[in-house]
Amino acid sequence: MTMGRVAALGERSRVTGLALAGAVVLVADDAQAVRRVWHSLPDGIDLVILTPAAAEALRSAPAMPGGRRPLTAVMPP
Repeated sequence: MTMGRVAALGERSRVTGLALAGAVVLVADDAQAVRRVWHSLPDGIDLVILTPAAAEALRSAPAMPGGRRPLTAVMPP
């Protein structure tokens, strides 16, 4: 069984600590940056932990290329 990787996407102050747990940290401090990072997620990411602001930014984002859609979880506010 192969395990996918976990990424954390959002504001620096909310995601950097997740690197200690092995997450790939993807800092994006505004909605435009969130959408840009989302559409260029590294291969092998199966779960993306989103900050509430990042989740809101992705609410209206177009679909990812190739129909790829990793599982997401949103941090509590």
